[in-house]
Amino acid sequence: MPDLINKWKDGLARTRKVAFGRIATLFGASDITPELWDEVETTLIQADVGVDTVQGILDALKEVVKAEGYTRADELQQALRQVLIDRLIPTPPVDLSRRPTVILITGVNGSGKTTTIAKLGKQWMDAHKQVLLVAGDTYRAAAVDQLQVWGERLNIPVVAGQPGGDPGAVAYDGVQSALARKMDVVLIDTAGRLHTRYNLMEELKKVDRVVGKALPGAPHATWLVLDATTGQNALQQAKAFKEAVRVNGVILAKLDSSAHGGMAFAIQSQLGLPILYAGLGERPDDLQVFDREAFVDGILSTK
Repeated sequence: MPDLINKWKDGLARTRKVAFGRIATLFGASDITPELWDEVETTLIQADVGVDTVQGILDALKEVVKAEGYTRADELQQALRQVLIDRLIPTPPVDLSRRPTVILITGVNGSGKTTTIAKLGKQWMDAHKQVLLVAGDTYRAAAVDQLQVWGERLNIPVVAGQPGGDPGAVAYDGVQSALARKMDVVLIDTAGRLHTRYNLMEELKKVDRVVGKALPGAPHATWLVLDATTGQNALQQAKAFKEAVRVNGVILAKLDSSAHGGMAFAIQSQLGLPILYAGLGERPDDLQVFDREAFVDGILSTK
């Protein structure tokens, strides 16, 4: 457990140092004043929490102050911790009870999508699940090659089509192969779509439909990989993908490389999507199930 706590603290070091770390200095032995609220507001906005979300956090914090009769700034630390935790949706358990469970992985170019797929595959293989990877990003030969290299390295089978081929056909073949081979989990990579490109988003919808034809009810989950280093831009991406397909969970990649960890609050408050995993490093076991208490403690830690 101490190692896991340290993993979260280490992974959130940049977010803490650049923005949230200043909270500790604000909550010193002084009175709660209008100026203090202004400084807290500015700090949270700088942490990429988002203006609307910041206002909700401040309103909730002021309610606590009123209810508890707080007058000193140092009384706010624990209150802020709880308010921030309450702003994050509890992470639901991943349901892999279907055989196969088909999961569509989406996201823009460079978000860390393919690497995240490999990490998920490795973790589930270690949990004695039979995993199949599907290289549905047919427009970028390097993406297919990258997934195949990961598959060989991890001893996970990969279904791939021809470069430039129909991604829907590759996804269909992947699901059919999983059914024939009695796999437990199918992870389908998709082209790293720019969320402003209408045709590409329409194609993603097509892949979603085709997977449903291959196996009624599939995909059983659609997860969006967001690059945590992009901050509030990731929120616009998430909105576009949620409108295009049935996104029901987010994976925050590269959280350890980002000073914008505060965008986690904006994603959940504005989209209502739970964060399922967080990337805290390069190794497969650095992809951690999102823990809202560990996350908040990591960004507020003073040690």
